[in-house]
Amino acid sequence: MRTIGWLLSFALWGAVTQTINFDSAKPGSVPQGWTVTPNAGRVRQWKILEDLSAPSPPYVFAEISKYAAGDAAGDACPLAILNKTDVKDGDLSVKVKPVAGKEDRAGGLVFRYRDADNYYLVRANALENSIVLYKVEDGKRTPLSCRGAPPQSFGVKHPVPLNQWSVLKVQFRGPLFSVYFNHRRLFEVQDSTFQQSGKVGLWTKADGITYFDDFRIAGK
Repeated sequence: MRTIGWLLSFALWGAVTQTINFDSAKPGSVPQGWTVTPNAGRVRQWKILEDLSAPSPPYVFAEISKYAAGDAAGDACPLAILNKTDVKDGDLSVKVKPVAGKEDRAGGLVFRYRDADNYYLVRANALENSIVLYKVEDGKRTPLSCRGAPPQSFGVKHPVPLNQWSVLKVQFRGPLFSVYFNHRRLFEVQDSTFQQSGKVGLWTKADGITYFDDFRIAGK
């Protein structure tokens, strides 16, 4: 039986749960309901690709822009935003597989997105083996310190395997955010910059290529 491309259900108290596995999308396209946000002066190339190793085969979503010599790849943070799902508090997760990249090998989750210059981000980096939560405010990306950690410290060092699937997750409730990797809670962050509901989505950086599957949001 063909895997259903997306599932949507509403609880009585107004929460929404949505899982997107991209298998009903057309290869080579941006899936319906998603917007690719221009970054660093041009639209980045997101596509549905085939990957039979995917947790929900056969298709995944990936950003695969090619960078010419002299291109400011390091300044690029391509975004793919889910259009019609606004969430203030919830759980957001995705399965990620870092595939390639010389400057970066990172993939992440965007939440409480207001516009391309204002949102929260948690990313896993297979080149640095680190996981960090940021706020992007007025276009400036700032790492947020972990609760209970020394001042000016942020994120954690943690293995992020290349060419393997892992689960990245963030829970956000008011100003408190909890970050998980492969179902293990790694750290918490507290921040009140963006307190209203916003859209959710996916993020990559520079020349890094990361495959995404089983994007799931539960919240209200």
